[in-house]
Amino acid sequence: MDNILTHLAQTQAAKYADRRALGYYTAAHGLYEPMGWTEIAETVNMLAAGMLRLNVGVQECIAVFSENMREAVMTDLAAYLIRAVPVSIYATSSHQQVKYIIDDAKASVLFVGDEAQYRIALRIADECKSVRQIVRYGDIAKSRHDACSISFEELVSIGSEAGAAITGEVEVRSRTASADDIATLIYTSGTTGEPKGAILPHSCFNAALSIHKERLATLSEDDTSLCFLPLSHIFEKAWTYFCLYRGIYVIINHDPKEIQHAIRQVRPTCMCSVPRFWEKAYLAIEEQIHKMPAVKRKLVRYAINTGRVRNLDYVRHGRKVPSLLERRYKFFDKRIFEPVRRAIGIDHGNIFPTAGAPLAPAIVTFFHSIGINIVVGYGLSETTATVTCFPDTGYVIGSVGTVLPEIEVKIGADNEILVKGPTVMRGYLNKPQVTADAFTSDGWLRTGDAGHFDASGALVLTDRLKDMFKTSNGKYIAPQMLESRLGQDRYIDQVVVIGDRRKYVTALIIPAFDALKEYARQMNISYGNVDELVKNGAIRHMIGERIERLQQGLSGFERIKKFTLLPEAFTMERGELTNTLKIKRPVINARYAREIDKMYI
Repeated sequence: MDNILTHLAQTQAAKYADRRALGYYTAAHGLYEPMGWTEIAETVNMLAAGMLRLNVGVQECIAVFSENMREAVMTDLAAYLIRAVPVSIYATSSHQQVKYIIDDAKASVLFVGDEAQYRIALRIADECKSVRQIVRYGDIAKSRHDACSISFEELVSIGSEAGAAITGEVEVRSRTASADDIATLIYTSGTTGEPKGAILPHSCFNAALSIHKERLATLSEDDTSLCFLPLSHIFEKAWTYFCLYRGIYVIINHDPKEIQHAIRQVRPTCMCSVPRFWEKAYLAIEEQIHKMPAVKRKLVRYAINTGRVRNLDYVRHGRKVPSLLERRYKFFDKRIFEPVRRAIGIDHGNIFPTAGAPLAPAIVTFFHSIGINIVVGYGLSETTATVTCFPDTGYVIGSVGTVLPEIEVKIGADNEILVKGPTVMRGYLNKPQVTADAFTSDGWLRTGDAGHFDASGALVLTDRLKDMFKTSNGKYIAPQMLESRLGQDRYIDQVVVIGDRRKYVTALIIPAFDALKEYARQMNISYGNVDELVKNGAIRHMIGERIERLQQGLSGFERIKKFTLLPEAFTMERGELTNTLKIKRPVINARYAREIDKMYI
């Protein structure tokens, strides 16, 4: 079997010619312009030749340190054509993080997307012996102290002027590509310890693309996807490759801060995302419902319940919907649900995969009720993304779906989820002992996640094993479960559950400040600044009551007994979050030790 990614641009150009493939933002027009497959294939060919002129060797690493851009996608495809290994680095990474990855991968060419990344790259070029060349995307002005960079356009031009010998070498390399070749390295975000480069050979992507084609059968070349998660994240990288492989039009979001505007402009039919996106959308909708007059609010709740019965009790199980229920649903869909979907920008939605963290069952139920097909899944960098996801019918709310074809999953010691299959990584770069520790003696990948299969065969996640802790009373606590519950409240933005070797469970909470300020205004609660607001007794009482309601059904030892409201959000800049927005618990435990200790006095 040929490597799918090696000749992807050329294969699709032969099939689709000038059909749109990649959409990119043009500031001059304020619009997303399409780029066809023929143009992409021509550019990729010239880029590949340009890389050879830079002496990029077989299986040599290059690095892409950039926000999502069409140039970054084409850089990957060109690297695959000459059997090079593109390594994506998070656009927000620090100098130290970039240097670590460059040194570990021994990357020879560093592509950058903006001025800040360019400045870091210039320092890296002085410090890392492997770097021979910097390539600038976009309109980055060349520094007068820069003696080692060229623009992306210059690299393309170099490739276009390459002679027959270089062109022949590109053909030889692509023809001799092997499924055993390393396709890419995915560096884990590192909630604890230093990042690890997961080695994903082309065989992993060959299998993943084929498997997803079988499972995600509702998708076709008529769909449109918005690429907004970082392409350095395996979820977005694998999803974008899959979309391009299936002929789906991929539009690259140019600014993560403008995602809501981009969605309304692009109106994607499919899009991968992390749960936080849907949590925020849910809270925004709930806030609007809360502001409605009582009669209208009651009607909307009735409509949502109608949607729940129709979509989850009947459609989900492949059962025929009773005619009266179908008529009632269509009435509400046209007058209530469709306007909500249109306001979000997904009124023509097909499927919306989400993974990376728990998403509260109540939120999944809500969106399915109003006609938004969220497909919850589970996967890792080490498994080329998806291991399980919701099937078209019969999916279980509260689970992460069923195991994908060709992949095996079993539950090991301490309820750890173990995985085998053709999408599992080869190991971690330059870390033989860590690699050995990542697998059982009989070759199963240790995921580090705890879970179990329910009676239907759906996988249910419990928590990260490293995140689970035991109170001083010997009771095990799954913090992500609690954090997911609290995170669905419209007054709560971020939560970190505490309690390892402590008498009881507590929490650090970042409120949803806009909603909290509006509540204070309505209740005539005066405050001078945010610090005073989070310390206000009435505010704390209100949050406490909401926490109690959210914890109904939990055992006494699982419940949060005390909490502290903090006046500012956790951030990547302060090292409290990873690049994928996961909580760095050791950092937060150390930084807020005083606030934590006060809850145990």
